[in-house]
Amino acid sequence: MIRVAVAEDQGLVRDALVQLLGREPDFTVVGEAASGKEAVALSDLLPDIMLVDVEMPEMDGIQACNEILTRHPTVRVVVLTTFARPGNLRRALAAGASGFLLKDDPVSVLAEKLRTVMVGQRLVDPALAISALVSGPSPLTRRETEILRAAVDGRPIAEIARQLFLSDGTVRNYFSVIIQKLGVENRVQAVHQAEQNGWI
Repeated sequence: MIRVAVAEDQGLVRDALVQLLGREPDFTVVGEAASGKEAVALSDLLPDIMLVDVEMPEMDGIQACNEILTRHPTVRVVVLTTFARPGNLRRALAAGASGFLLKDDPVSVLAEKLRTVMVGQRLVDPALAISALVSGPSPLTRRETEILRAAVDGRPIAEIARQLFLSDGTVRNYFSVIIQKLGVENRVQAVHQAEQNGWI
Protein backbone atom coordinates (compact mmCIF):
# COMPACT_ATOMS: atom_id res chain seq x y z
CA MET A 1 0.00 0.00 0.00
CA ILE A 2 1.10 3.57 -0.75
CA ARG A 3 0.70 5.68 2.38
CA VAL A 4 -0.40 9.23 1.51
CA ALA A 5 -0.89 12.35 3.62
CA VAL A 6 -2.80 15.39 2.33
CA ALA A 7 -2.06 19.01 3.29
CA GLU A 8 -4.62 21.46 1.87
CA ASP A 9 -6.18 24.46 3.58
CA GLN A 10 -9.49 24.39 1.68
CA GLY A 11 -11.68 21.90 3.50
CA LEU A 12 -13.76 20.82 0.51
CA VAL A 13 -10.72 20.18 -1.66
CA ARG A 14 -8.93 18.35 1.15
CA ASP A 15 -11.94 16.16 1.89
CA ALA A 16 -12.35 15.33 -1.81
CA LEU A 17 -8.69 14.33 -2.16
CA VAL A 18 -8.83 12.21 0.98
CA GLN A 19 -12.05 10.45 -0.06
CA LEU A 20 -11.10 9.88 -3.69
CA LEU A 21 -7.52 8.76 -3.08
CA GLY A 22 -8.83 6.47 -0.35
CA ARG A 23 -10.88 4.65 -2.98
CA GLU A 24 -7.80 3.71 -5.00
CA PRO A 25 -7.01 0.03 -4.25
CA ASP A 26 -3.32 0.60 -3.51
CA PHE A 27 -3.58 3.86 -1.52
CA THR A 28 -4.28 4.52 2.12
CA VAL A 29 -4.59 8.06 3.49
CA VAL A 30 -2.77 8.25 6.82
CA GLY A 31 -3.54 11.85 7.76
CA GLU A 32 -4.52 15.34 6.70
CA ALA A 33 -3.45 18.90 7.52
CA ALA A 34 -4.90 22.38 6.95
CA SER A 35 -1.72 24.49 7.21
CA GLY A 36 1.97 24.36 6.42
CA LYS A 37 2.93 23.88 10.07
CA GLU A 38 0.41 21.05 10.43
CA ALA A 39 1.89 19.47 7.28
CA VAL A 40 5.36 19.46 8.81
CA ALA A 41 4.03 17.83 11.99
CA LEU A 42 2.05 15.31 9.91
CA SER A 43 5.23 14.22 8.15
CA ASP A 44 6.31 12.58 11.42
CA LEU A 45 3.90 9.77 10.47
CA LEU A 46 6.38 9.03 7.65
CA PRO A 47 3.94 8.69 4.76
CA ASP A 48 5.36 7.50 1.45
CA ILE A 49 3.99 10.61 -0.27
CA MET A 50 2.80 13.96 1.04
CA LEU A 51 0.51 16.04 -1.15
CA VAL A 52 1.07 19.68 -0.21
CA ASP A 53 -0.83 22.70 -1.52
CA VAL A 54 1.30 25.74 -2.39
CA GLU A 55 -0.86 28.39 -0.71
CA MET A 56 -1.52 27.58 2.94
CA PRO A 57 -1.61 29.61 6.15
CA GLU A 58 1.27 29.84 8.67
CA MET A 59 3.81 28.43 6.21
CA ASP A 60 3.40 28.00 2.46
CA GLY A 61 3.62 24.56 0.87
CA ILE A 62 7.10 25.10 -0.53
CA GLN A 63 8.50 26.16 2.84
CA ALA A 64 6.72 23.15 4.34
CA CYS A 65 8.28 20.91 1.68
CA ASN A 66 11.73 22.13 2.67
CA GLU A 67 11.03 21.53 6.38
CA ILE A 68 9.54 18.10 5.75
CA LEU A 69 12.51 16.92 3.69
CA THR A 70 14.97 18.32 6.23
CA ARG A 71 13.27 16.20 8.91
CA HIS A 72 12.40 13.17 6.78
CA PRO A 73 14.43 12.91 3.55
CA THR A 74 12.72 9.66 2.51
CA VAL A 75 9.24 11.22 2.31
CA ARG A 76 8.29 12.14 -1.25
CA VAL A 77 6.62 15.56 -1.38
CA VAL A 78 4.35 16.40 -4.31
CA VAL A 79 3.30 20.04 -4.48
CA LEU A 80 -0.17 20.84 -5.86
CA THR A 81 -1.21 24.23 -7.15
CA THR A 82 -4.15 25.96 -8.79
CA PHE A 83 -1.99 28.66 -10.37
CA ALA A 84 0.74 27.99 -12.95
CA ARG A 85 3.45 30.23 -11.51
CA PRO A 86 6.90 29.35 -12.86
CA GLY A 87 8.74 30.78 -9.84
CA ASN A 88 6.87 28.41 -7.54
CA LEU A 89 7.95 25.48 -9.68
CA ARG A 90 11.61 26.51 -9.42
CA ARG A 91 11.29 27.01 -5.64
CA ALA A 92 9.58 23.64 -5.17
CA LEU A 93 12.20 21.75 -7.16
CA ALA A 94 14.98 23.58 -5.29
CA ALA A 95 13.33 22.50 -2.02
CA GLY A 96 13.48 18.86 -3.19
CA ALA A 97 9.86 18.22 -4.24
CA SER A 98 9.31 14.99 -6.15
CA GLY A 99 6.52 16.56 -8.17
CA PHE A 100 4.82 19.83 -8.99
CA LEU A 101 1.34 19.36 -10.42
CA LEU A 102 -1.70 21.44 -11.23
CA LYS A 103 -4.95 20.62 -9.44
CA ASP A 104 -6.99 20.24 -12.62
CA ASP A 105 -6.21 16.52 -13.13
CA PRO A 106 -8.90 13.95 -12.33
CA VAL A 107 -8.02 11.96 -9.20
CA SER A 108 -7.45 8.79 -11.28
CA VAL A 109 -4.74 10.65 -13.27
CA LEU A 110 -3.27 12.12 -10.08
CA ALA A 111 -3.12 8.63 -8.55
CA GLU A 112 -1.27 7.32 -11.60
CA LYS A 113 1.23 10.19 -11.33
CA LEU A 114 1.75 9.42 -7.63
CA ARG A 115 2.50 5.79 -8.53
CA THR A 116 5.15 7.11 -10.91
CA VAL A 117 6.64 9.22 -8.10
CA MET A 118 6.77 6.09 -5.93
CA VAL A 119 9.13 4.39 -8.39
CA GLY A 120 11.56 7.28 -8.13
CA GLN A 121 10.58 9.59 -10.98
CA ARG A 122 10.14 13.34 -10.58
CA LEU A 123 6.97 14.75 -12.15
CA VAL A 124 6.31 18.28 -13.37
CA ASP A 125 3.29 19.51 -15.31
CA PRO A 126 4.67 19.89 -18.89
CA ALA A 127 3.02 23.24 -19.66
CA LEU A 128 4.33 24.66 -16.41
CA ALA A 129 7.84 23.39 -17.12
CA ILE A 130 7.87 25.19 -20.47
CA SER A 131 6.54 28.35 -18.86
CA ALA A 132 9.29 28.22 -16.22
CA LEU A 133 11.98 27.88 -18.89
CA VAL A 134 10.61 30.83 -20.85
CA SER A 135 10.13 33.18 -17.89
CA GLY A 136 13.59 32.74 -16.39
CA PRO A 137 14.65 33.07 -12.75
CA SER A 138 13.71 35.86 -10.35
CA PRO A 139 15.70 39.06 -10.94
CA LEU A 140 15.39 39.95 -7.26
CA THR A 141 18.09 39.57 -4.63
CA ARG A 142 17.33 37.79 -1.37
CA ARG A 143 16.91 41.10 0.48
CA GLU A 144 14.65 42.55 -2.25
CA THR A 145 12.53 39.40 -2.03
CA GLU A 146 12.27 39.79 1.77
CA ILE A 147 11.16 43.39 1.38
CA LEU A 148 8.48 42.52 -1.17
CA ARG A 149 7.24 39.66 1.02
CA ALA A 150 6.92 42.11 3.91
CA ALA A 151 4.89 44.44 1.64
CA VAL A 152 2.34 41.82 0.54
CA ASP A 153 -0.37 42.99 2.95
CA GLY A 154 0.19 46.69 2.14
CA ARG A 155 1.92 47.61 5.39
CA PRO A 156 3.65 51.02 5.53
CA ILE A 157 7.34 51.52 4.88
CA ALA A 158 8.06 52.34 8.55
CA GLU A 159 6.61 49.02 9.64
CA ILE A 160 8.56 47.08 6.99
CA ALA A 161 11.72 48.88 8.09
CA ARG A 162 11.13 47.92 11.75
CA GLN A 163 10.40 44.31 10.83
CA LEU A 164 13.61 43.97 8.80
CA PHE A 165 15.79 46.15 11.06
CA LEU A 166 16.41 48.72 8.33
CA SER A 167 15.95 52.48 8.11
CA ASP A 168 12.91 53.92 6.32
CA GLY A 169 15.23 55.45 3.69
CA THR A 170 16.91 52.12 3.00
CA VAL A 171 13.55 50.44 2.44
CA ARG A 172 12.51 53.26 0.08
CA ASN A 173 15.76 52.80 -1.86
CA TYR A 174 15.13 49.06 -2.14
CA PHE A 175 11.63 49.72 -3.46
CA SER A 176 13.03 52.12 -6.08
CA VAL A 177 15.44 49.43 -7.31
CA ILE A 178 12.74 46.73 -7.27
CA ILE A 179 10.29 48.91 -9.23
CA GLN A 180 12.96 49.70 -11.80
CA LYS A 181 14.01 46.04 -12.13
CA LEU A 182 10.46 44.82 -12.64
CA GLY A 183 9.45 47.68 -14.94
CA VAL A 184 6.36 48.57 -12.90
CA GLU A 185 4.99 51.85 -11.58
CA ASN A 186 4.69 51.24 -7.84
CA ARG A 187 5.23 48.71 -5.08
CA VAL A 188 1.67 47.34 -5.31
CA GLN A 189 2.36 46.36 -8.93
CA ALA A 190 5.77 45.00 -7.92
CA VAL A 191 4.18 42.74 -5.29
CA HIS A 192 1.55 41.60 -7.79
CA GLN A 193 4.13 40.72 -10.46
CA ALA A 194 6.35 38.91 -7.98
CA GLU A 195 3.37 36.90 -6.70
CA GLN A 196 2.23 35.98 -10.22
CA ASN A 197 5.72 34.70 -11.03
CA GLY A 198 6.06 32.85 -7.75
CA TRP A 199 9.07 34.87 -6.65
CA ILE A 200 7.57 35.62 -3.23
